[in-house]
Amino acid sequence: MQMNDQRDINAPRSEVWAALLSADVLKECVPGAQEVTGNPQDGFEATVVQKVGPVKATFKGQVSLTDMVEGESLTLSGEGKGGAAGFAKGEAKVRLEDIPEGTRLIYDVEAKVGGKLAQLGSRLIDGFAKKMADQFFENFQNVVEGPAEDEAATADSTEEAPKKKGWLSRLKG
Repeated sequence: MQMNDQRDINAPRSEVWAALLSADVLKECVPGAQEVTGNPQDGFEATVVQKVGPVKATFKGQVSLTDMVEGESLTLSGEGKGGAAGFAKGEAKVRLEDIPEGTRLIYDVEAKVGGKLAQLGSRLIDGFAKKMADQFFENFQNVVEGPAEDEAATADSTEEAPKKKGWLSRLKG
């Protein structure tokens, strides 16, 4: 399964780049992520719980960052094993470009599955893989941009607004 798309993120390229390298941001963005630990140099370890059709599984795996060109591009590669459910692996090539509104994030994703998951049929798997990629990059955009100004005004009393706005502070701290 291959797919590509792009997102325009209202943030400077340096912030978008830093977010791509943050385990905390990745945990917030990966659908079903229970835990993401590690760093860009050594890679990340992740635990993700997902349900694909009738199959629900906990995947444990690694994500590595390669082909890194500071502030411009990188490749995220991951592989997870879900026990009897099978395995999933994928790769996302990500490029960043400056645009007047901030940063354009362009991605090309390739995903593969095996085991029981592969028996579900390519249409179901392809749809799920596309949904996961779209959801990851939508979550990523929302985390990097933080809440919209009108949301921030109404969300001041909630705990979520500071968490979203504070990701860069956590990264530096």
